[in-house]
Amino acid sequence: MNPTPEGGRLEGRRALVTGGASGIGAACARELAAHGAHVTVADLDGDGAKAVADEVGGTAWVVDLSDTRALDSFELDTDVLVNNAGIQRVSAVQDLDPEDFRLVHRIMLEAPFLLVRAALPGMYERGWGRIVNISSVHGLVASPFKSAYVSAKHGLEGLSKVTALEGGEHGVTSVCVNPGYVRTPLVERQIAEQARVHGIPASEVMAKVMLAESAVKRLVEPHEVASLVGWLTGPDGAMVSGGSWTMDGGWSAR
Repeated sequence: MNPTPEGGRLEGRRALVTGGASGIGAACARELAAHGAHVTVADLDGDGAKAVADEVGGTAWVVDLSDTRALDSFELDTDVLVNNAGIQRVSAVQDLDPEDFRLVHRIMLEAPFLLVRAALPGMYERGWGRIVNISSVHGLVASPFKSAYVSAKHGLEGLSKVTALEGGEHGVTSVCVNPGYVRTPLVERQIAEQARVHGIPASEVMAKVMLAESAVKRLVEPHEVASLVGWLTGPDGAMVSGGSWTMDGGWSAR
């Protein structure tokens, strides 16, 4: 792990990254650790979480974020919270299993709310905190066959803005990061489902679905998202709150 030139700017700070065992979450864990934070890597995948935690000198937390009731009275002592964990379900509205809709919302909206709720008292007491919600271009615009994911991300956008308004006087910022399709296992697993619902071969999904709206015709890389998260949690991000930072290759410019 090679720290960036401002490698100590989070020295002495604690960070929690959900969905940290792979993809964007793992990249964020590496980025925050490179800046000096002690990172807790939270994931349902215990082996993956431990591997990333060991790599960055952090702590693994094996947690099922779909069990939101277990988080109702949770207390979280962290300076930086990155809400990243997510799942996907691709289906027409009328065909989507109601329990799948609820599951997506529990993991991607209820759990972030409960973790923010748990972290704010400590952040307020210290007069400093950084909350970064990994949203999506689908937090700003919609696509067919993603009603659960799109509505959860839109809800996350609202949660982030309210948190920003309430937290400002306490030194706490809250932002969303909105990438397009990122080169992660979550995206790779969608290809067959996207081919099915769109009625096209799997080989055409990347060009006709995933990159169709993007001016830059490639996937976002996890380290690119993590780099933005690193900046947002650093000293130059102190006035950046309440916004949604797109990294979608121009998709949302349409």
